[in-house]
Amino acid sequence: MALTRRSSNLLKSLTTINPTTRLFSTSSDSSITIETSVPFTGHKIDPPSRSVTTSSSELMTFFTDMSQMRRMEIAADSLYKAKLIRGFCHLYDGQEAVAVGMEAAITRKDNIITAYRDHCLYLGRGGTLLETFAELMGRKDGCSKGKGGSMHFYKKENGFYGGHGIVGAQVPLGCGLAFAQKYSKEDNVSFALYGDGAANQGQLFEALNMAALWDLPAILVCENNHYGMGTAEWRAAKSPAYYKRGDYVPGLKVDGMDALAVKQACKFAKEHALKNGPIILEMDTYRYHGHSMSDPGSTYRTRDEITGVRQERDPIERIRKLLLSHDIATEKELKDIEKEIRKEVDQAIAAAKESPMPDPSELFTNVYVKGYGVEAFGADRKEVRTVLP
Repeated sequence: MALTRRSSNLLKSLTTINPTTRLFSTSSDSSITIETSVPFTGHKIDPPSRSVTTSSSELMTFFTDMSQMRRMEIAADSLYKAKLIRGFCHLYDGQEAVAVGMEAAITRKDNIITAYRDHCLYLGRGGTLLETFAELMGRKDGCSKGKGGSMHFYKKENGFYGGHGIVGAQVPLGCGLAFAQKYSKEDNVSFALYGDGAANQGQLFEALNMAALWDLPAILVCENNHYGMGTAEWRAAKSPAYYKRGDYVPGLKVDGMDALAVKQACKFAKEHALKNGPIILEMDTYRYHGHSMSDPGSTYRTRDEITGVRQERDPIERIRKLLLSHDIATEKELKDIEKEIRKEVDQAIAAAKESPMPDPSELFTNVYVKGYGVEAFGADRKEVRTVLP
C-alpha cells in the first residue's frame, strides 16, 4: 500500500522527535552526587565507588528514555496479541536501566551486540519508534527493511550489531568486534550482552579465553533476569554467580535495576578493558513479561514476586523519586511527559501500519556480497530463473 501525503509527513516528523528536549521545573543543570542502591561486588578486581555524579538533564533523559522504552514494549504486546506482529517477540520491560545506563557511559563508536531481546537497546543506540514498529510488523520502513523482525534489529552506523536468534552466538561475534577495534588501534570497546540462560554456553568460554589471551577490549554483560526461558537460574547453573564465571577474568556484580549503577559500572569496565582486556559485568535485573509472547510468565514464578519487584526495584520509579526529591520536576510534569510519549508511540504505530510490505525481490537481496551473486536455474539446469544480486 502506497504511503499517503499525510502519513509521509508523519514519517518525517517521527524521525526527528527528540523526547529528551522537554521542559521541566528547574533551569539548573548542576552536578548531583547520588549513591547507588547497593554496593558493587567485585571478582579479582576492586569495585568502583558507589557515589555517582549525574545532573538534572541526565536524570530527565533517563526518565524519558526508559518511559519511552516501557511504553513501546507494552504497545508491542498489544500489537502481537492483535496479530500485527508475528513470529518470535521477546520484550524488555523491567530491564530498561541496563540500556540507558550503558549508553550514558559510552559513545556510539563503542559497539553493542546482543541476543533477541533487542528492541530497547536499538532505541538506545539512536533508532526511532517508527523503525522499531515497522520492523516488528515486517514493513519496508523497518530498521532491517522488514526482513529481520523482532530478533534482528541492526544499526551498524551507530555501533549496534544486532539482534541474534541463536542463544549465546553473539558473544564470539562481540569478541570479534573487539578484536577489530584492537587491530585498528581504536580507543573503543565492544559490549557483548547475553542472558543467564546463555551463560553455560561453551562458545562463551571459548571466546572469553581468546579475548583474555589477546587482551581484547571486550566487555561481556550478563543480563541476569533470573529465568532462562522458564527455568530459574539455580535450576540451570551450579554457580549462578555469573560475574565470577570468568575465573581468570575480572568480574563485577551490578544492580541492573539502577540506571546510575549501570552507568558507573560500564564507565569503570570501559576504562579497565582498554588498559587490561576483558571484564564480565553481571546485571542483576528482571523482566516483567514472560520469556517471549508465547510464555505467560506466571507458571514458574508467582504474581506476588513480579509485583514485589515492580514496587521495590522498578528502574523508572527509582528515577522518578530522584527527580521529585531533588525538585528537578513535578509529578504533573512527569505525567505530562508520559502522556506525550503515549502520543508519540501511537503516531509511530499508525505510520508503521501505513508503511508498505517489502517488495518480493527483497527475498534475494543481502544474501551475497554485492556483485558476487549467482544465477538460479530451473530443475533442468538450462533455464535461468533469476539472477541473485
